[in-house]
Amino acid sequence: MDISVILPTYCERDNIANLISAIETSLLPLGREIEILVVDDNSPDGTAEVIRAHPARPGVQVRCFVRTQERGLATAIRYGIQQSSGDRIVVMDTDFNHSPTNIPQMVELLDEYELVIGSRFVKGGGMEDRKRYIFSLVYNWFIQLVLWDGIRDSLSGFFAMRRQALFSLDLAVIFRGYGEYFIRLTYIAFRQKLKIVEVPVFYTLRQHGFSKSRFGSMLHDYTSTTLSLRFTKFGQNLIE
Repeated sequence: MDISVILPTYCERDNIANLISAIETSLLPLGREIEILVVDDNSPDGTAEVIRAHPARPGVQVRCFVRTQERGLATAIRYGIQQSSGDRIVVMDTDFNHSPTNIPQMVELLDEYELVIGSRFVKGGGMEDRKRYIFSLVYNWFIQLVLWDGIRDSLSGFFAMRRQALFSLDLAVIFRGYGEYFIRLTYIAFRQKLKIVEVPVFYTLRQHGFSKSRFGSMLHDYTSTTLSLRFTKFGQNLIE
């Protein structure tokens, strides 16, 4: 298998079919074997049923996993990674914040790099929601100030990575909690001297459904993760 796309879902019934179709349309012209792995946290809105009813297309394998014993964004991503078979692994959100049209470039750049980050804060990137853009920009400045890792968007969550490079890292340590997993991933990859590049992406507004992010808890978790990586023995042990 050439490319695995990991999609963690919870209550994304109105988005998921269109997203899978858009991913297929973007990747099929590359002429590679593709699998799309949807990891659903037992959504009560019937997300899994929509996925299973999605019409098959030649060259694409769509797989759906429903978790009933565990929930959470980062562990869903880890589960999808562990179930994947592609040499190139892509992880993205399922609310159309992340555009499938960016995936071909990110995948092709893995010929040269080990980790490709879809970044809002390199030239050409951005967000439709200006308030969120400003907050995210300022908070990423804080992360850069603390970690000194040179990553412009440590909160993106949109990335492509070579399988060998990804599995060289401790997935259980990195992929836990919510979006703070991406701070751990990028920092540890940087400290392990993986070849990293950021490419511009533009976040559009969610098309359907509602955000699962909770600002207060998210800010606490992001801050504690950042400080822990830089200033605690736990953080230093991750990169030794």
